[in-house]
Parts: sequence; structure tokens; C-alpha cells
Amino acid sequence: MGDAFNQVSEEMGELIESFFTTPIFGDTTVGFTVTTFWFLLACILMLVVIFTYKKKMEGQLVPHGLFANGVEYLVDFVKNDICKGTLGDTWKVHFPFLATVFFVVMFGDYIGMLPTWKAGTGTTGITLAIALMSFCYFIYVGMKKKGVFGYIKSLAPAGLPAPIAAVVWVIELFSTFLRLVTLAVRLFCNMFTGHVVMGVFAIMATTFVQPMIAQFSVAALGTGAMSILWMVLLLLIYAVELMVAFIQAYIFTLLSAVYIQLAEAEGH
Repeated sequence: MGDAFNQVSEEMGELIESFFTTPIFGDTTVGFTVTTFWFLLACILMLVVIFTYKKKMEGQLVPHGLFANGVEYLVDFVKNDICKGTLGDTWKVHFPFLATVFFVVMFGDYIGMLPTWKAGTGTTGITLAIALMSFCYFIYVGMKKKGVFGYIKSLAPAGLPAPIAAVVWVIELFSTFLRLVTLAVRLFCNMFTGHVVMGVFAIMATTFVQPMIAQFSVAALGTGAMSILWMVLLLLIYAVELMVAFIQAYIFTLLSAVYIQLAEAEGH
């Protein structure tokens, strides 16, 4: 069993290295990476699903079938639970953007749940790009509603003494830019950590059963039995990660909606 743990330790290092961005051509700064490929594939699959749903709904008021009802549920979820619940009367204006963010993040998360496939949201470069879209959007909304100077001025509440207003304004400016970082890092950390944990348990399940396959013995049987435990834990973690992938898409979109609402608020 000691040899099995040593082998797991070695393979864990290789597993973690495999999650880092690998360029297909160019380099990791300017180039086309493996993660970019999986993210683009996730976006293509998302478009296929959306256009298939649109085609199925032509001439229909009520969706029919599991596929159409599933997509309809997700659309209604974004509309009712995120847009209407957070933005109020302006939800229709922002619904297309927020729905796009939700589906992009969700498909980017779920594509990595398939065996040998990688999450499109598994690197900070991708999550930062999505977060930057959200950041630019709510800044644009605030400036469109209040004007450029009006939005910048609104970072500090009106009525404060000048010295305190200056300090509050600097803090709010820092907080505004921090939203970009927190959106990107939260999504990346959750997806990266979850996939590493699943990978570790998958390695342990296969490593502990190998001695029994190579040469059957009582000792090998005991080691192989450990694989059952690792496999059960792997399945449980996989089920949790399926929920986490959806929850992260929800949180990312909800926070984007909250930031839009704050940018539109008269008192902000």
C-alpha cells in the first residue's frame, strides 16, 4: 500500500501541472491555448443549444419535450430569479447580457465535467475576460445613466464633508475595481479546486486497484478494496461539482446584476 501512495503522490504532481495553461501555438501570453480551445468549444455548444431551442419554439407558445422545457426553465430562472428579483423595472434592458453571461459561464463550467475534457473556466485568463465584460458593462450602465462625471462623483455619497468624501471615494473606487478581481478569482478557484480534487480521487481509485490486476494476492486484494472507497468518494464529489458548476454560474450572474443595480441606483 505504501508503493500505491508513493505513486499517487507522483501522479498528483503531473495532474496539477496538466491544469496549467498549455499553448497549442504561440505562448501563454499571446497565443491559442488548450483552455481557449475548450472555452470556444463550450461557446459553440452553447450556441447550438440556444439556436436548437429557438428553432423548436418557432410557432409554439408552450415548450414541448425535455430539451425545450429544460432550456425554458433556465431562461425563466435567469429572468425571474436574477433579473426581475435584482433589477426591478429595468430587467428587460439587461436580461440579454445577463442571460449570455449565465450560459457562457455554465457551459464553460460543465464542459470540464466530461471525462478527459477541461473546464473552459479553468484558468484566470478566461475568467478574467468574462469578468471584464461584466465590469465594463456595469460601468457603461452607470455612465449612461448619470453621465461620466456624474457616475465618478456618485462613488462617494452626497452630503459628506469634503475630507471624508475624498476618503470614501478612494475606498469605493478601489472596491469597484476589486469586483473585477473577485468575480474572476472566485470562479477560477472553485472550478480549479474541484477538478483537482476529482482528479486526485480518480488517480487513487485506479492506482490502488492496479496491484490486484497485475498479480492477485491477499495483500493486493486489500489494496484493491480501497479503490471502492475512493470510487464512492469520487462519485459523491462529482455530484457536488455538478451542483457547484451551476451555483458558480448563478453567483457570477447574480453579482453582475447586483453591480448593475448599484450603478443605476440614484443614491450611489
